[in-house]
Amino acid sequence: MKVDVLLGLQWGDEGKGKVVDVLTPDYDVVTRFQGGPNAGHTLEFNGEKYILRSIPSGIFQGGKVNIIGNGVVLDPALFKQEAEALAASGHDLTKTLRISKKAHLILPTHRILDAAYEASKGAGKIGTTGKGIGPTYTDKVSRNGVRVGDILHNFDEKYAAAKAKHEQILRSLNYEYDLTELEKAWLEGIEYLKQFELIDSEHVINNYLKEGKTILAEGAQGTMLDIDFGSYPFVTSSNTICAGACTGLGVAPNRIGEVYGIFKAYCTRVGSGPFPTELKDETGDKICELGHEFGSVTGRRRRCGWVDLVALKYAIMIDGVTKLIMMKSDVLDTFDTIKACVAYKIGGEEVTEFPYEIDDNIEPIYAELPGWKTDMTKMQSEDEFPEEFNAYLTFLEEELGVPIKIVSVGPDREQTIIRYTEE
Repeated sequence: MKVDVLLGLQWGDEGKGKVVDVLTPDYDVVTRFQGGPNAGHTLEFNGEKYILRSIPSGIFQGGKVNIIGNGVVLDPALFKQEAEALAASGHDLTKTLRISKKAHLILPTHRILDAAYEASKGAGKIGTTGKGIGPTYTDKVSRNGVRVGDILHNFDEKYAAAKAKHEQILRSLNYEYDLTELEKAWLEGIEYLKQFELIDSEHVINNYLKEGKTILAEGAQGTMLDIDFGSYPFVTSSNTICAGACTGLGVAPNRIGEVYGIFKAYCTRVGSGPFPTELKDETGDKICELGHEFGSVTGRRRRCGWVDLVALKYAIMIDGVTKLIMMKSDVLDTFDTIKACVAYKIGGEEVTEFPYEIDDNIEPIYAELPGWKTDMTKMQSEDEFPEEFNAYLTFLEEELGVPIKIVSVGPDREQTIIRYTEE
C-alpha cells in the first residue's frame, strides 16, 4: 500500500480540513506530518462548526485511527483545550488518536520567545501567529528540543534545562514576561497527554502499510509557505511540501501514492510577505467578505487576490501533484469577469517560472474569463455546472496540466462535488 498525501498549494487556508473529512471514509488512518497549532483546519457538517489546530481532520469519521506524526510540534496546553472541546461535543479521542514520541513539544518559553523575536524585528515582522512554532523548530534543528517521548524519560530535568536556556535569551533581549499562568496550563497539558497512546510512529505507520491499511497524510499551511521553497523569509518553519510527509512520518519516498493538491478558485495570504496578485481594492474586499476570509485560529483578515497560476504550477511541480481539488468556487459566483495570473512581468520581461524573489516590482499578467453569474451552492453534481464555470475548469486544467477531481461549492461537507474526468 501507499501513503496518499493531501497538501495546500497556495499560502495556506485552502480548505484542507474539509477535504480530509470528505476523503477519510476511504482511508483507515489519517496522519498530520508537520506544523503546529498555528494551522487551523475548519470543518462544517450537521449544522456544527469545528476548528482543529493540532489534531488530524479525520477524527470525525467513525473510529478511524488518527496519528500526530513526528514532524509536528505540539503545545500540550492548546492540545488539551482542543481535545476537551471535542470530547464535550461527543468526540472522545482517547480511543482513536495516537501521538508520536518524536514530535517536539512547544514549551511556554517558546511562545514568549516568539513574541520577543517579533517585537525585536520592528517593521520587518514576519507576522507569526505567536504560538511558538519558529522557536520550537529552531530548538529541534539545534538539538536542544524536548520531545513528547521525554515525558516518560527524565522529563523534569530536560524541561528545566530547556527553560533555563530560553530565559537566558529573554534576559539578553530585555524582554519582560510572566510565565506563571502559561506554565501552569502547560504542565496540566503534560499530565493530560499521558492518557493518550504515545507511539514510535514510524514503526506503526510502516507496519500499517505492510498490513494493507490505507493512509492519508494531511499537510498544514501551504506549499508557498515551505521553509525551503516558499516566499522566504515570510514562510513557516517546516517543510509543507510532499517531501515533508516522508520526513514527518518516517515513510520512504517510494511509499507515496496519490498527491492531492488543494487550491482556492482565487488566492489568499495571511500576515506579511509578497503577494503578486493581491487586490487592494473593492474587488479584494468583496472576495474577503464573500469568502469569510478571516483566520480560524488568529481571526486575522486574509489578504485576497486572483488565482496565481505561476505560483500554482510551481507548487504542483515541487509536490508532484496527481489530482487537484478546487475550493470556494461559490465565492466567485457573482463576478462578471474572473481573472487568472498566467505570467509575471519583471523588469519589462515576461516570466512564467516562479522567480527566486518576489516583491512589489512584479506585475501580474492576467487572462480574463467570463463569470458564471450563477449560485452554485445548492448544486449536487457537475452536470449542473454552468457553461462558463466549465470553461474556467478547462482553462485551469490546460494551464496546470493536472485534472481537477473535486470541486467545493460551500463550507459544508455535503457541498463537495466529485468530477468524473478522464485521467
